[in-house]
Amino acid sequence: MSNRALLEVIALDAQDAVAAQAGGADRLELVTDMAADGLTPSRETFAAIRAAVDIPLRVMLRAHDGFAAGDVDALLRDAEALRAEGADEFVLGFLDETGGPDMAALRALAPVLDGCRWTFHRAVDRAASRDALRKELSGLAGLDTYLTAGSPLGVDDGLPVLLAEAARHGEPGYEPRILVGGGLQLTHLPVLRDAGIDAVHIGGASRPGGWSEPVSPAAVAEWRAALDA
Repeated sequence: MSNRALLEVIALDAQDAVAAQAGGADRLELVTDMAADGLTPSRETFAAIRAAVDIPLRVMLRAHDGFAAGDVDALLRDAEALRAEGADEFVLGFLDETGGPDMAALRALAPVLDGCRWTFHRAVDRAASRDALRKELSGLAGLDTYLTAGSPLGVDDGLPVLLAEAARHGEPGYEPRILVGGGLQLTHLPVLRDAGIDAVHIGGASRPGGWSEPVSPAAVAEWRAALDA
């Protein structure tokens, strides 16, 4: 079995996807509208990306900026359309008014996701209690990853939390993989890898020209090389 660390890259379109795979990405997170921090892409965008690359795709289910579920019926329609197009991995995560996980929204989506693997995204960094959220979500079908910076402020601030959670891997609520993203820098990688964290997520870091420019294969390759070092 390979010990290769997982590198996930945000892709907005097929051009991004091809560039990310060429640079060494293992998986893509598909989103639209990064001005709103990443929303659900269209069925057509998913289809174009799926036709362009052969690495796993995790598709965002998020209707608006923020961490409330909003219109759950709209989320269900999007999920159904994407599933019909062949999507089988997702990214989602909603908080209720108390800062806990919105279990009603997650349970409403469960029949459509039907056991698909999914990531609970950075809503965890805004939760009232990370530990309580993890334990409440424990055992949900398909949940295998938390995308987190350890803090709403980013990895620099959240690094102690990430290391502490990595040390608890295997405890109830701490079985899912930690996927580190949010202000992540290459200089963070050695301490994360030493702690056993083997998955990272990049967005802006793959685009030296900013979000108005496409993914750079060379930038992705730099992260690939640093992870493999």
